[in-house]
Amino acid sequence: MAKQGYKIAKEIINKIRHEGLSVTEAATNYGISNRTIYAWLGTKAKGVVSALEHNKLKKENEQLKQIIGDLTIKMSVEAKKGSSKGW
Repeated sequence: MAKQGYKIAKEIINKIRHEGLSVTEAATNYGISNRTIYAWLGTKAKGVVSALEHNKLKKENEQLKQIIGDLTIKMSVEAKKGSSKGW
């Protein structure tokens, strides 16, 4: 890959990893196929998580934190209702 192409690939990967840019958006913005970007992001090394997997897990973690927060508030409200009834 030419020096300029390497810089663009590095820029795209950085935006996907750190700024939350989706592969589809990056492909559209830079005029590159999704497959090329996935090839850049993919890794076959054991024990290493790809950027895509990392972002997926990050989003899932945030969703789970939100669910736990909602359930904690709900349980707190229910517990207060129960204690106000004299239970």
